[in-house]
Amino acid sequence: MRDAEKLTSQHLSDAREPAGTTCLQRPASGRRSEQEDAVTAHPANSAFVRACRREPVAYTPVWFMRQAGRSLPEYREVRADIPMLEACMRPDVVAEITLQPLRRYAVDAAILFSDIVVPLRAVGVDVDIQPGLGPVVTEPIRAPRDVKRIRPLEPDDVPYITEAVGQLVNQLGPVPLIGFAGGPFTLASYLIDGGPSKNHEFTKAVMYGEPGVWLALLDRLTDITIMFLRLQVMAGASAVQLFDSWVGTVSAEDYRRSVLPYSARVFAELADLGVPRIHFGVGTGELLGLMGEAGADVVGVDWRVPLDEAIRRVDAGKALQGNLDPAALLAPWPVVAERARDILARGRTAEGHVFNLGHGVLPTTDPDMLARLTDLVHEETSVEG
Repeated sequence: MRDAEKLTSQHLSDAREPAGTTCLQRPASGRRSEQEDAVTAHPANSAFVRACRREPVAYTPVWFMRQAGRSLPEYREVRADIPMLEACMRPDVVAEITLQPLRRYAVDAAILFSDIVVPLRAVGVDVDIQPGLGPVVTEPIRAPRDVKRIRPLEPDDVPYITEAVGQLVNQLGPVPLIGFAGGPFTLASYLIDGGPSKNHEFTKAVMYGEPGVWLALLDRLTDITIMFLRLQVMAGASAVQLFDSWVGTVSAEDYRRSVLPYSARVFAELADLGVPRIHFGVGTGELLGLMGEAGADVVGVDWRVPLDEAIRRVDAGKALQGNLDPAALLAPWPVVAERARDILARGRTAEGHVFNLGHGVLPTTDPDMLARLTDLVHEETSVEG
């Protein structure tokens, strides 16, 4: 079959369901009752959104970064003949892939299937996602004239995003949809280094030695990120997450001077939308306090810092998200359960806790393990239990 035929007629019908209907069939959760579902019949009242706002919840909500992805055979089937960026620009494919994990797991939120370089592609950057490698930029951005090639993002540049969000919100009903974007530093690292980098040496060289280029580039990327996130919320997303995946490569001093002002502007210019804002980076244990200062409602924690220690590092007034090591899911179930219970215990003193992994689901993860983990989190934290 060619790419369009990979989506079954039922899936396409679901993805185009008119407003006011919900076709998504969810698996039952261990402790969630029909009464609870009736009470939380709007995303704003969901356990996920309430936990993000540090409000009381009946159980700890859970979702997984990359819950829609290569660990699911149905994802691999849909994506078999469709390049990554093409898949991100087809609303029917975006909707189908976003919904796939929710048919398997009783997770408390969906996250939009997309990629952080989508808005860059939309404004004319020659970037592609190469299988097994990641985003590759044909002409890296390292000089003032290069920055001028990047134009602002306009709503008409990404109609497929707003269409996909609208379709998903209609189907998800009370389940919140998380929109997302890449953090300005992480986007800059791909643009400057030209692709994935172990040391981010070109990025740091520009940050250290070309402050004018850095300022102009980060300003432009911040504007693009703000617009991309606002469009998702205005289309119906109930929360947003800023993935600054590679910002853990910088020192605290460099973060405060060269990164924090831009992340802070993203969060400040989303405040009027009234949705929870999540801030996540990898290897950011020494930056957690500063990331909290950036203004998000929720700070994501990777697996390297125990959750109770993260609570001490982040100022009061923030919820936390995390933080099981994704590799732990490849271990036997008793190991997974023990580690999950430990995280839940450490998270009890947080003002709000959303259970997640410390990074994305690995491609070799058994989907059944995620289903069991979701139920365990609900059952272990239920106020009835």
